[in-house]
Amino acid sequence: MFTRPKDLTDDDIVRVVAEGWSIDAEHVEYAAVGFGSHHWHVRSDANRWFLNVDDLDARRIDATETRTRVSNRLRYALTSARSLRDAGLDFVVAPKDAVGKHVIHPINDRYVAALYPYVDGEHHPFGPYPSHAARLAVLDRLVQVHATSVSGAFPGTIEIPSRDELDRALSNGVETWGPGPYADAARALLEQHRDELTRTLERFDHRVDTLRSGRPRTVITHGEPHRANTIDTAHGVVLIDWDSALKAPPERDLWMLIDEDPAIADAYTERTGVSVNHDTVALYRRWWDLCEISLFVAEFIQPHEETEDTKVAWVGLQRFLDPARWSDPN
Repeated sequence: MFTRPKDLTDDDIVRVVAEGWSIDAEHVEYAAVGFGSHHWHVRSDANRWFLNVDDLDARRIDATETRTRVSNRLRYALTSARSLRDAGLDFVVAPKDAVGKHVIHPINDRYVAALYPYVDGEHHPFGPYPSHAARLAVLDRLVQVHATSVSGAFPGTIEIPSRDELDRALSNGVETWGPGPYADAARALLEQHRDELTRTLERFDHRVDTLRSGRPRTVITHGEPHRANTIDTAHGVVLIDWDSALKAPPERDLWMLIDEDPAIADAYTERTGVSVNHDTVALYRRWWDLCEISLFVAEFIQPHEETEDTKVAWVGLQRFLDPARWSDPN
């Protein structure tokens, strides 16, 4: 996230790395990068670390999900990454075990932390890969992940986070949006595209039911292998941010690469002998759009301020809440 949480201090960060990993931090600094988790750079002696902090409330699938269940989902995901790394997949940037061999450590009831070694290399912003070769390098990593069996992986479902809030907004169940600088504009944009979005959600739900009834093949998936979740190192590309790892159809990892380069589908089949289901690719493409819309709508329903994060959210809502993106039959 670009905006640090107001209720966490640097002293909290120093305390949690000492309690969780027995590291006496000499310097901590908030890193305004990414979207989803909060990040801090941590230095101790000659060592550098990268601390991810997750807000359990912000990670809820819906308002009924408890913080304990959210924490368990995150723990399953990061344990999967740790297991992949332990199985020999050195390109998986996995968290360091905390006390008690746990991959996350609580800061308080609301926030949990995971500590990673700092990775030297070329970091990237969100956006398309620069070449077919770069996509193939990532695909080769995903092929290895999909072929590796590890215990403890959480079985994935294609759920839209904050769907309850989105449905409430679509049914005019939200009397007052905000207050906040984007509340009125977000409400007007949703109203403008209400009918198209409602029909798209209905089609999406039907396709999800069809996929589930077909009992698709599932593998360990990263979930978001876009360019911003890679680092180019002296030893090749590595994959970071495994907080969304789940057991799911391989298309969950492939759709974004295929969107950029349709030849990736054939390349995956050549490497694995497994045909790509293009209906499932389209389903995950639609899921991504609907997740972004749902999360941004839920944010603007609530009281909010003008921050770098809400600026990004407003740009994102305008981008994804666009029926032109949903014109295909899927």
